[in-house]
Amino acid sequence: MERRKALGLIAATGAATAASFTALPAFGEETGRAAGATGQGRAKGKGGYTFALDRNVRRTSVRFKNRYGIEVAADLYVPRNARGRLPALVLSGPFGAVKEQSSGLYANEFARRGYVTLAFDPSFTGESGPSFTGESGGTVRDVGSPDVYTEDFSAAVDFLGLQKIVDRERIGVQAICGRSGMALTAAAADSRIKAVATASMYDMSRSMSRGHEDFYTREQRQKVIDYLSRQRWTDAEKGTFARGSHEVPFDEDGNVAPSNRVLPKTLPADADPITKIFFDYYRTERGYHPRSINSTTAWTATTPMSFFGFRQMTNIDMLAPRKALLVAGAEAHSLYYSEDVRKMAPGTVDLVVVPGADHVDLYDRKDLIPFDRLDDFFAENLA
Repeated sequence: MERRKALGLIAATGAATAASFTALPAFGEETGRAAGATGQGRAKGKGGYTFALDRNVRRTSVRFKNRYGIEVAADLYVPRNARGRLPALVLSGPFGAVKEQSSGLYANEFARRGYVTLAFDPSFTGESGPSFTGESGGTVRDVGSPDVYTEDFSAAVDFLGLQKIVDRERIGVQAICGRSGMALTAAAADSRIKAVATASMYDMSRSMSRGHEDFYTREQRQKVIDYLSRQRWTDAEKGTFARGSHEVPFDEDGNVAPSNRVLPKTLPADADPITKIFFDYYRTERGYHPRSINSTTAWTATTPMSFFGFRQMTNIDMLAPRKALLVAGAEAHSLYYSEDVRKMAPGTVDLVVVPGADHVDLYDRKDLIPFDRLDDFFAENLA
C-alpha cells in the first residue's frame, strides 16, 4: 500500500492519548503525556537501551551545548583498549527516536570496531535541553527544526574534537532515517566532518512539504499550510502546543486528517506493510523506548512549518572532495531519497543497496546492516 494510505491509516486508528514515560506498558494501558512533559522512564531490559552494550566498550552519559545554547544529551562510547588519538563518529536518528535506540546500536558497534562514537538526542527531544527530542532540554518538547537539528551535528563535532582521545582531523557522521538529510546538510557546510554515511535516508523537508514520493498536489500542499496556520492560532490562544502528524495525511474526502500519535497503540488487522514495519520496531520490545516520540506520541502539530520553509541539501555540491555513502534497503519505501541524492552529487555520493532489506531492517538488523562496508568507508575517508 502506498505511504499516503499508510499515513491515512495511522490517522484513522491513532487518535488516542499518548504514552507516559513508564516501563514498556501493555499496549492500551498508557496514560497521557502532555506536550512539554519531560518525564523519565526506562525501556524494558538492557538498562533502558534496546540493545546490549558490548563488553569491550565503555559508555558514558555526557552533555554539551550547541551554538543556540541548547543543552544536548548524548552517550559517549569508547573502546576499552583505546590507545592514542582515535577516529570518531557522530551518530543520530531516526527522526523521532532517541539515543537508546538505533543510533546507540550503531555507536556501540562502531566503538567495538575502534572508533570513539557519540550518539545524541536532538534538541527538544529525549534528554536534551531546550531542544526538541529524547532527553534534551527545553520547556517545549518534541519540536522539530531542520536548522537546529543540523546545528546539533556540528555541536557534536565540537564536543568530540575537544576530547583528548579523539583525532579531530578524523571525525565523521553516521545518521539513520530522517536525521540523514540534516547530517548531509551539516557536512556540506562544515568541513570538519570528513565523511558522512546514512542508513535508510529520509529528507524530512521534502517528506513533510510534498508527501511520500511527492504525491501532494498543489492544492493539498495549500491545505496542509492552511491547517498548520490555523493550528498556530489555536496554540497561541491556548498557550499550549497540540500534538499532530508531522507527515499530514488526507481522508477519503480530501481533507487533512492529522493524528495525535505517530503510530497506533495497537496494530489493526488490516494494517498496511509500512505501518507494520514501523510498529514492529517502535511499539514492541524490539525497539520501544518511553522517551521516543515514535513509540509513544506525536510531534507538536506545527512542526512541519519549518520544514516547509527550509529545504535540505541545497549545497550538497560543497561536500566534495569529501565523500558520502548512503545505505538503503532494496525493499525500502524510502529508497528513492538515497537514489535522488546520489543523482545530485554522483562523484561524491555512493549508494549501497541491501538485497531483501526494508526501511526499518537497517535500524537494528545487524545481519543486514553492512557494517563491514561502512567500516571500510570510514577507515578510508578518515585516514
